[in-house]
Amino acid sequence: MHHTHERAFWVRPGLGEIRPVEVPDPGAGEVRVRTLRSGISRGTETLVFRGGVPRDQHERMRAPHQEGDFPGPVKYGYLNVGTVEAGDPTLLGQTVFCLHPHQTAYVVPVAEVSVVPADVPAERAVLAGTLETAVNALWDAAPLVGDRVAVVGAGMVGCCVSRLLAGIPGVEVTLVDTDASRAEVAAALGVGFAHPARAPEGCDLVLHASATEAGLQRSLDLLAPDGTVVDLSWYGDVPVRLDLGSAFHSGRLRLRGSQVGEVALRRRHRRTHRERLELALSLLRDPAYDALLSGSSAFEELPELMAELSTGRRKALCHTITYPPTTTHQTTDHQSPTHRTTDQQEA
Repeated sequence: MHHTHERAFWVRPGLGEIRPVEVPDPGAGEVRVRTLRSGISRGTETLVFRGGVPRDQHERMRAPHQEGDFPGPVKYGYLNVGTVEAGDPTLLGQTVFCLHPHQTAYVVPVAEVSVVPADVPAERAVLAGTLETAVNALWDAAPLVGDRVAVVGAGMVGCCVSRLLAGIPGVEVTLVDTDASRAEVAAALGVGFAHPARAPEGCDLVLHASATEAGLQRSLDLLAPDGTVVDLSWYGDVPVRLDLGSAFHSGRLRLRGSQVGEVALRRRHRRTHRERLELALSLLRDPAYDALLSGSSAFEELPELMAELSTGRRKALCHTITYPPTTTHQTTDHQSPTHRTTDQQEA
């Protein structure tokens, strides 16, 4: 069988490397995708990079098409947009989204790819997985017309949630974050912005996406009686402590989790995972989501980039990765992988 020589990004705690990989020709019911862009899901991928996946979550937190096991080495990632260059003739030349790690080209079953609408640029399309999470969160949260809603945490998920909420008539949306520069992003998304200390209280609903203990506590503090916090964060191996001795009991507050691995219960028997993803792709026709795209780097820079993101030396919302031109990459099995460690390991 003919193989093409490609490259993939792997991590183990504190270290990223680019490794050669052989990709076979697609078989029946498969396609080979040449990657155009991939996106870094910053919260999850930096947690994986530092080895923060709890042991009891190793299987549950596996990504589609992941290779290796936590804590590593592992090939991890799930925001990938590319062009179908071989396989199913009905998809040849189409731009598709796939929940695949960072890799120059790959072969997957046809059912694993979703066609990107012609009027959605490839760079914006990498947000499909994040917007799918936001869609699921709103299915879980079920906001009502006229609600006062806060979104705590202006990362990729929080920003996507905010934009969706802004489209519901009468809903007052405030995006809450400690980073004052996120005010500009909030304005582009058509929502208000506030520092946590100045966020409006008396909310009917709060969606929390900061992945911090302080953010979750502040989310509870912002609720009106009988209000609900829907927590979208994944904390990994970091313990979270909350003060439940003040208004939580007397105010009959509710705290619930939302996670994209399952379709939200309110839609689970009427929508498939594929339908949810296709909805997210169609919603990306909205150019407002370009406000989340905060820079790009070449694929070869991924080891150093991930180290910088994980230590906070580089700030980003959605940082995208660009790939070599659409020709077969001629690596060999003897090529040495490139590496980058965190400062702690370099020391």
